[in-house]
Amino acid sequence: MKLRVFLVLVLAGGLGGCGGSRLITFPYDPSGRSLNSPFGEVTPRIADRYIVFSSDRRGSQDIYLYDTVAQTLIELSGLNAIDTLESNPAVSVNGRFIVFAGNRQGQSGIYLYDRDTRQLRNLTDNLRAAVRNPVISADGNVIAFEASTNGQWDILLYNRLGQPINGINPSR
Repeated sequence: MKLRVFLVLVLAGGLGGCGGSRLITFPYDPSGRSLNSPFGEVTPRIADRYIVFSSDRRGSQDIYLYDTVAQTLIELSGLNAIDTLESNPAVSVNGRFIVFAGNRQGQSGIYLYDRDTRQLRNLTDNLRAAVRNPVISADGNVIAFEASTNGQWDILLYNRLGQPINGINPSR
């Protein structure tokens, strides 16, 4: 007997511009071509109409993006590398930028994928520290993540180009 797993979200005005909360469920597809499947879906995050998550659907832990309006998975050409373990994704509100933690050959990094250009960039390539748990601002301009610098976990801010940001101007 197979266990059927359903991702159910309680939304507060995020999808479709609705006010208030509502419970929605998405269809189940045993082949893994929809949001819900028999595979492990890990760390789902939502930004407006998009849900991003990691899953082992293809035999390795990859990143997936689901459009709740079109009710389909979005193709992410050039994102999922065969030699990288991807986890903890987050997506900008317009769905253009996806940030995630990746581990390639024992080295952790924070990666940014641009859906428009299909480019993948390691934002922390020059940072000599373990990194984890990235998030991205709604407009996709600022990425925050944890880094184990100086024997402790600190929160660092980077821009999309992989440059550290020393402070954020709240009036921007």
